[in-house]
Amino acid sequence: MPSRLLWLVAALSGLSLVVLGAWGAHGLSDRLDAAALNAWHTGVRYQAWHTLAFMIIVIWREVVPLAGQRLVLILWGAGIVLFSGSLYLLALGGPPLLGPITPLGGLVMMTGWVVLGVTGLRRRPEPS
Repeated sequence: MPSRLLWLVAALSGLSLVVLGAWGAHGLSDRLDAAALNAWHTGVRYQAWHTLAFMIIVIWREVVPLAGQRLVLILWGAGIVLFSGSLYLLALGGPPLLGPITPLGGLVMMTGWVVLGVTGLRRRPEPS
């Protein structure tokens, strides 16, 4: 996956988290109850941290390409969509069947962190 595309993904995630964070703080604060607003902000917080980590991996990948970095990026990207996305939808009154998607997204994010650890320990160059 070319770095340009990865930077675009990071930029779109960063843009959307700022928009969603601002909307939660200013547009939804008087429309959602405390629990829904807390869920919303949890989604924003996890998206922010994983977007930052995503960008760090993209930089690392450009300097020292290693097998496993791409999988980390895929897992974190999917985790953001599943975890944060399901929290956003649930906070807005989405169907309760979305509830099990949130912990699945968290598990995908955690798996990305495990893969990152293994990648760092193994430090095998990425195949050309």
